[in-house]
Amino acid sequence: MSELSAKAIVLLGDGAGDRPVPQLQGQTPLEAQATPALDEIAKGGECGLMDPIAPGIPAGSDTAHLSLLGYDPYTYYTGRGPFEARGIGMRVQAGDVAFRCNFATVDDDWTVLNRRAGRIKEKEGTPELAAAVNTAAGVIEGVQCAFKESVEHRGALVLHGEGLDPRVTDADPHTENSKVLEVRAEDPAAAKTARVVNHWIRRTYEALKDHPVNADRKWPANIVLPRGVGVAPHLKPFQAEHAMSGAMIVEVALIQGLGEYLEMDVIRVPGATGGYDTDEMAIAQAVVEAHASHDFVLCNIKCPDLGGHDGSWEKKQAAIAKLDRAAGYLLDHIDFDHTVMVVTADHSTPVAVKDHSGDPVAIVAYGVGTRPDDVSRYGERPCARGGLCRIRGVDVIRILSNLTGAQKKFGS
Repeated sequence: MSELSAKAIVLLGDGAGDRPVPQLQGQTPLEAQATPALDEIAKGGECGLMDPIAPGIPAGSDTAHLSLLGYDPYTYYTGRGPFEARGIGMRVQAGDVAFRCNFATVDDDWTVLNRRAGRIKEKEGTPELAAAVNTAAGVIEGVQCAFKESVEHRGALVLHGEGLDPRVTDADPHTENSKVLEVRAEDPAAAKTARVVNHWIRRTYEALKDHPVNADRKWPANIVLPRGVGVAPHLKPFQAEHAMSGAMIVEVALIQGLGEYLEMDVIRVPGATGGYDTDEMAIAQAVVEAHASHDFVLCNIKCPDLGGHDGSWEKKQAAIAKLDRAAGYLLDHIDFDHTVMVVTADHSTPVAVKDHSGDPVAIVAYGVGTRPDDVSRYGERPCARGGLCRIRGVDVIRILSNLTGAQKKFGS
């Protein structure tokens, strides 16, 4: 049994933050969508705005979660690739270089037509595509190149061999109707790594352009584009750092990998697809079960972020409705006389931008020990009037550990 006075939950609507949308009469998707459960939480909690990293800094999902878990990304971040690889069971050893990857669609001139190959899924053949890539590009210049598919269009590449260096650029141009970028060494020591990755990309195209999986696809997954290079991080385990046992329920390997590095219990939920079709009630039920045996549970529901990246306020509102249903289940099944819950987003993904932005996100702390304010609706502008004021992501774990009794006094 925990010796803390309370337990903690963080519920994240991935990418739920946004900007005013003209079609919604100047409201954000979060403000425009009916969210009875989130509004109840806001009315009974202490609200504010949060900058996941710092004001105006667009946060990656990895750096945002590092921050929310109390690890300053400016100190601890070593790149995205190792988290993705670890999350899908790949080993990243000292000296290895790892990348996060996308299956993508390019034309004959390697202009990117669809960065996510129509969000191709495992059931549509990504394991077969990954096998073809590994057969065609397993070893280059003596470097072992291991690739594995992840959730939807994502994957990870791990390079193992002599003379590798992570100081290279991305191949993914991050926009469509742009050419695939040549990977460049940012330091002479990384020249071999750049050559190997460029050669590997060419081999993925040759292996995939005529693959049977792509025969009838509108957006064939005919190339793999690496990005987010990194090396294995050195992170103090979550429980040792914060004096709380931790569990993580998230839908994408990138964040699952972070949980693995932090030695948290990473719980994979059947039906949690990481897509628009995710089973939010199965996720909520898993949070309740994990809450019974852990001091701290972090849960991320991915689909609001997809609506932002797809530039669809309609899809984003439907995803926010899923978040609200999950929040309602937690309200009905958690004892908030002995629990404090933070509801927020890991970053903003405005539908007008189709990418992460540096806009602050709504946040509310609800439950034992919190001081309810006068806010009665959950959303960016309503929450801005709340008692939490404006905080940063690294403040969240300190606020929670104070309310649970895990935070130690600073000074005598």
